[in-house]
Amino acid sequence: MFCYQCSETARGVGCTIRGVCGKTPEVANLQYMLIWVTKGLSYWALKAKEYGVKDDEANLYVAEALFSTITNVNFSVERMVEFIERAIELRDRVKHKFLDAYVAKEGKPFDEKVPEAAEWYKPGGAEIYELKGAEEGVMVDKDEDIRSLKQFLTYGLKGIAAYTDHAYVLKYANDDILYFIQKGLVETLREDITVDELLELIMEAGKYAVEAMALLDKANTSTYGNPEITEVYTGTYNAPGILVSGHDLLDLEELLKQTEGTGIMVYTHGEMLPANAYPELKKYKHLAGNFGSAWWKQNKEFEEFGGAILMTTNCLVPPKESYKDRVFTTGLVGFDKLTHIPNRTDGKPKDFSPVIKKALELGPIPERKGKKIVIGFAHEQVAQVADKVIEAVKSGAIKKFFVMAGCDGRFKEREYYTEFAAKLPKDNVILTAGCAKYRYNMLDLGDIDGIPRVLDAGQCNDSYSLVVTALKLKEAFGLDDINELPIEYNIAWYEQKAVAVLLALLYLGVKGIKLGPVLPAFLSPNVAKVIVEKFDLSPITTVEKDLEFFLNK
Repeated sequence: MFCYQCSETARGVGCTIRGVCGKTPEVANLQYMLIWVTKGLSYWALKAKEYGVKDDEANLYVAEALFSTITNVNFSVERMVEFIERAIELRDRVKHKFLDAYVAKEGKPFDEKVPEAAEWYKPGGAEIYELKGAEEGVMVDKDEDIRSLKQFLTYGLKGIAAYTDHAYVLKYANDDILYFIQKGLVETLREDITVDELLELIMEAGKYAVEAMALLDKANTSTYGNPEITEVYTGTYNAPGILVSGHDLLDLEELLKQTEGTGIMVYTHGEMLPANAYPELKKYKHLAGNFGSAWWKQNKEFEEFGGAILMTTNCLVPPKESYKDRVFTTGLVGFDKLTHIPNRTDGKPKDFSPVIKKALELGPIPERKGKKIVIGFAHEQVAQVADKVIEAVKSGAIKKFFVMAGCDGRFKEREYYTEFAAKLPKDNVILTAGCAKYRYNMLDLGDIDGIPRVLDAGQCNDSYSLVVTALKLKEAFGLDDINELPIEYNIAWYEQKAVAVLLALLYLGVKGIKLGPVLPAFLSPNVAKVIVEKFDLSPITTVEKDLEFFLNK
């Protein structure tokens, strides 16, 4: 195997024996196989589109397949084999639909040369798929810069696919996004593609990253209402409990409905924290608060929790034997020998009764004292206090806003973000989204004239909220360029959703971003040089040096 798609890749180069995330070589190669055959599916879907043929199931499956290969989503050999076989089945279905449409219109059989990924088939199951996946992995492109750009594009597409799939779960669709994902995948099959063509595609991916996040924002807010400023309790109660992690709000809602009247208290974890601010979710009185922090602390926090645990999307850490029997997966999440809750069928909700049964069997969890943290500062809430914010900036009470969105992770170097937040002068406000906030959201940083110094917009996909906030401030101040605002960007990244967020910011023209804790290993020296120079992007250094850099701009 060779994998370098996350920030913690081994030695800052690539995982070759086993993923730092826990991914085995078998799963890594099966995921490469899934991506490759999905490129073949995309080839036929785009051809079919030219002839007026559309297969909605196949189009969405491309996004789902990519999402399943994001870091910390699926570790299951069995599930990966199922995904590959479904991709091949859909690929061949779309292929035949296209061939029939081609003959009907052109009056002759289709005879163009097609990529191997669009036709390959060899029976044999997991072993054959794994071998072929190893052939079609990262290192298939020998030119370092072409390889770097193809992977950069692919990882951006994975992030876009994840956000788009989240929206589709709530029945909000955008075919243009799905077709761009397919276009990007098919272009990576080309051996003659140039550096300039790939750079152009990567920037186009930034455009669709913005559209995907906007689509998801609309899906979430239309379904559950605009997030409200909300105090969230971080302790637990002496009652049976279920801890919900990941990002899927519909899973949480269905679980809340099914646990009403059972005596079970439901808690959020990790990226599910923002769910507590949505009106249509917070109305459930047994949504008791948030327990724990960022995804990488699962091994400790899941063990401590004592109740049942539901993983709805990324980010799963391979569970310890001590609590494995009370962890359940659903959606695209997979880990062998964990109980998996099947997808919805016939318009009916998922059946979470196994999770509920386990929570009741385990009985009351320990009561723990917690503090209250304030969340819910999405774009609609910030817009409501915009006059107050603008006045604070004009009066000098607020000097700058710091966007500190993105991911958290295991690296000790990420303590930088806690120290950076703590040392920011008291006339600066942090705008955050994603699990990066867990590095500083429990600090007592105070407020400025009633405006909290940490404004939490929500999940990583709610980074769109921060973009909307910036654009509204630009309009309010009558500025022509987003870079004229008193906003600085100090972004932490971990996986491929964060790559999509970064591409969105670059597409919007944001310059001067600091990125940490390291620059991506998938950027070759030449590609890194181009990105750094074109967008004035640079890696973090020390807290002192970076504070001086930002505050003196």
